[in-house]
Amino acid sequence: MFKNHIKIAWRSLKKQPFFTFLNTFGLAIGMAGALLISLYIYDELGFDKMFADANRIYRIDADIKFGGAEIDAAQSSAPMAATLQRDFPQVESTVRFRDQGSMLLKLDGAKDNIKELQTTYVDSTFFDFFGIKLLAGDIKAALTQPNTLLLTKTAAEKHFEVQNALGQSLVLNNRDTYTVVGVIDDLPKNSFLRDHSVFLAMAALADSRENLWGNTNYYTFIKLLPTVKVEDFQAPLQSVLDNYLLPWAQQVFPGLTKESFAASGNYYRYHTMPLTNIHLYSSRQSEMSANSSIQNVYILSFIALFLIVLASVNFMNLSTAHSLKRAKEVGIRKTLGSNKLELVRQFLIESGLISFISLLLALLLALVVLPFFNDLSGKSISIPYASPFFWLTILVTTVLLGLFSGSYPAFFMSRFMPVKTLKGAVQTNARGGGIRNALVVFQFAISVLLIIATLVVYQQLNFIQGKDLGFTKEQILLIDDTFAAGNQTNTFKDEVVKLGQVQSATLSSFLPTPSSRSNTSFFSEGSREQESAIQMQIWNVDKDYIPTLNMELTTGRNFDDRFGTDSTAVIVNEAALPVLGVEAKEALGMRISQSIDSEEPEYYTIVGVVKNFHYESLREDIGALCLLMGRSNENMAVKLKPGDFSSTIASIENVWKKLAPGQPFSYRFMDDSFNTVYDAEQRLGKIFMVFSILSILIACLGLFGLATFNAQKRTKEIGVRKVLGASVSQISYRLTLDFLKLVGIAIVVSLPLGWYAMNKWLEDFSYRIEINWWVLALAGFLAIAIAIITVSYQSIKAAIVNPVKSLRTE
Repeated sequence: MFKNHIKIAWRSLKKQPFFTFLNTFGLAIGMAGALLISLYIYDELGFDKMFADANRIYRIDADIKFGGAEIDAAQSSAPMAATLQRDFPQVESTVRFRDQGSMLLKLDGAKDNIKELQTTYVDSTFFDFFGIKLLAGDIKAALTQPNTLLLTKTAAEKHFEVQNALGQSLVLNNRDTYTVVGVIDDLPKNSFLRDHSVFLAMAALADSRENLWGNTNYYTFIKLLPTVKVEDFQAPLQSVLDNYLLPWAQQVFPGLTKESFAASGNYYRYHTMPLTNIHLYSSRQSEMSANSSIQNVYILSFIALFLIVLASVNFMNLSTAHSLKRAKEVGIRKTLGSNKLELVRQFLIESGLISFISLLLALLLALVVLPFFNDLSGKSISIPYASPFFWLTILVTTVLLGLFSGSYPAFFMSRFMPVKTLKGAVQTNARGGGIRNALVVFQFAISVLLIIATLVVYQQLNFIQGKDLGFTKEQILLIDDTFAAGNQTNTFKDEVVKLGQVQSATLSSFLPTPSSRSNTSFFSEGSREQESAIQMQIWNVDKDYIPTLNMELTTGRNFDDRFGTDSTAVIVNEAALPVLGVEAKEALGMRISQSIDSEEPEYYTIVGVVKNFHYESLREDIGALCLLMGRSNENMAVKLKPGDFSSTIASIENVWKKLAPGQPFSYRFMDDSFNTVYDAEQRLGKIFMVFSILSILIACLGLFGLATFNAQKRTKEIGVRKVLGASVSQISYRLTLDFLKLVGIAIVVSLPLGWYAMNKWLEDFSYRIEINWWVLALAGFLAIAIAIITVSYQSIKAAIVNPVKSLRTE
């Protein structure tokens, strides 16, 4: 019997190719979109779960308020790991990382350097802690000695064959020589170490062995014993403050007590962050790798669910619309003895067959668009064809989708009365029409929500890109690793400035672009109490820094080589003034110091106040900052004149090759570097746009189906109206108006929901737009326009039919 149902279903689908195409195409689009999103979510939820005992690994975080600055640190102090290992029996093992950013590497004796973007110091417990296997080297001895390192396979192959790697000498940043003691496989793309390629022995870092509890520079991970619950570890963890941090601080601030520290509004709290939660739940300062957000997972999950539901709703509407053409078939089947259950089974098998055909088409579509989706999402996911779990999941989902999509049309058509259907009259009750109308309202409500989300995301991105940042980012060329030129760095800058298309240039330790930075404690002259500590970032810059980046001085002056005292001069930003407790003019001449444990501390004199500029993401408030006139050769910013940038960059590169032969020439434009901070939002905006288009397309197919159904149901009414003198435009208007009412209801429902949801999303930004009324109006207008375009075809087609043919349908 089942075989017969399949055969009849296949014949029925072949008889109605256009109907079959619409149903199959709509379901396939929804299934392909949901499949891609599901693979994306699976990848996101699987971050860092590949490591050994990942469910027992935690990072030690710190919440700090001190010196007017609030810090959510993903790092802790150097001695934290050894202390936890020694004093806490709950801790099985520990490991620390100290990120170093990019480094230049070359074989000992070679001329040309190769740049590695992510390098880090790490403890020798790294291998056992994470279950890392060596492709080459002795795991027991690796990274135990100073000046040793290990490389990932890709990094090693840039210099030598993997099998020849052990014992090779590499020179780092043209200074230190390290010996290769191991090679590991490339780390997974969905791990927090995905971008790291060089791991240096922590034993080479003297700072790692010092008892500096006040410095938070080390990513510290602990692995708890299997029997320990992290909740039971949280309270004992706080004892580190009383037993170690406070005694250390009392050496720096005599008379400091726990009570006085709290009374001044300061705090220091430790927390544990599960390793597997870092990627989606952590957004602390200076993360080891860029993280995502669980909100994005929720949003994409809803989109995937909506796509599937919209596709199912579309199937229901199209099947119901087509049911009038199959009414006589149902009547004949019932007359020949078919019962309701057999008819339901037949139609469900038919919908199941469409689902499986849609599945095949969806897999093909997903395979074709996967490279574009990976580019859009920044992923490298693939369809796991070899996974039995994958096939089981999609097959079960397809069966359920077929049953869900076909249930309403099956039960709807099985209720047809044979006497009426054979006479050509099919009952259409109000309840059935209400369900179909509700489905259309649901489809368009979701579409309007996605349109609102797309518009708001792009508005916020345009606001970010157009906001006055307090400096000029256009036509600014950034040249990295200028220290590689050695004592020729200043000569390189002077030669670049002489080029005709260069306006100015500056050397500095930091630029207002993404980088790893930390705060430093300062004290006003005559004050050494912890209550008066001032937390500020300190950047080494030269006299050309402020003019090159077109920053504005609100009070005072810029650095000047003519003043010998400017070697100890500083310029602070406006955000530092409330922390210092002075007005801008009062700050001039004020002296501050970093040294509090010296009888004769070195003082810096404030000579100017620069207008606030955004050196962090617009998600963050502007913090206190201090610019110090000092020697720095880390980065160079070059302000270009309008013109042919490519030829200017080529000229700069020629100067570089002349003064720093063999050193890589790495450059980028500041506006591009600034935009990378918002990659996640840009990708989210593009994903919203793509899936908004898909949802609208599916909704239009559903509306098209309902318009077809409505036109067929009202064929006689249309004929009578035409005989009585109604014009084509009047009939089209009446038919279209019914659907616009449904779209109007969808708009009324979705606008407040969209406004609320996107306001919650915008709360992550300290600097944000307000959602204007016209954004909601535009979303509603687009929905109405799309509905009119979709329905008008069927309305006009029904209106121009010869009334003689219409009246013969009875």
